[in-house]
Amino acid sequence: MTIQTVGIIGAGQMGGGIAHVLALSGFRVVLTDADPSNLEAGFGKIVSAIERRAAAGKLDEADKKDAILRIRTTGALAELGTCDLIIEAASENEEVKCRIFWDLAPSLSPETILTSNTSSISITRLASASSRPEKFMGLHFMNPVPQMQLVELIRGIATNQETFDAIKRVVDRLNKTAISSADFPGFIVNRILIPMINEAISVLQEGVGSIIDIDQSMRLGANHPMGPLELADFIGLDTCLAIMKVLDDGLPNPKYRPCPLLVKYVEAGWLGRKTGRGFYDYRTGTPVPTR
Repeated sequence: MTIQTVGIIGAGQMGGGIAHVLALSGFRVVLTDADPSNLEAGFGKIVSAIERRAAAGKLDEADKKDAILRIRTTGALAELGTCDLIIEAASENEEVKCRIFWDLAPSLSPETILTSNTSSISITRLASASSRPEKFMGLHFMNPVPQMQLVELIRGIATNQETFDAIKRVVDRLNKTAISSADFPGFIVNRILIPMINEAISVLQEGVGSIIDIDQSMRLGANHPMGPLELADFIGLDTCLAIMKVLDDGLPNPKYRPCPLLVKYVEAGWLGRKTGRGFYDYRTGTPVPTR
């Protein structure tokens, strides 16, 4: 099938970034969010990002206007039912995601493909909550979506080849690189990345190094663009913890147990950049370590 119209559920950082790149690549986008204020703010951020791209000379005025006009917002989830493809980009919570797919089922067109941008949750389980597991798969973009080249494609046990091929063509049209992952906890990227971050938090908890020393060690010693604690703040500590819990539940190895310090930061509401405090305090403009 040819995909032209894409519905996106969730207007946050991930959903907004996905809408941004789809619109620039010529897809029509229908964006929704359970919170009207989030939907309005998310659309505003997309418009601002596209305008900045034009101001930097990376997009001409006509293409800028066309991209913005391709994005429509709606508060009604059912309005996404006629889209060729739906991408769920809600919070990393299995119950929330399943509820979305249950609510969508009555309004879906027969050919609509369903995908989830989950970073760790079983695609097979999510597909079982949908009305069409054969037309369901994982479509995991990296953050920030406009800058990151990689997209993980994850088949559930029932995903058919036609669905996989159609989604691969979407990724190709975005000029991004698709890799295929088996449906195991964390897939490929987060199976490797999040335990590394969790270990960095354990190193901090044990007093082996300070926040600054740990981040500089990996930036300068391993040539990482961001230190692991800085990256955790960027991802969101609640998201890191949610992924570690998925890994811990699904893989029988104590190395996947969430670090207690990570749990404490999340309990405190210090979730990283989005709340102004995580391993760094961002409220004054210049990040300052919080330990």
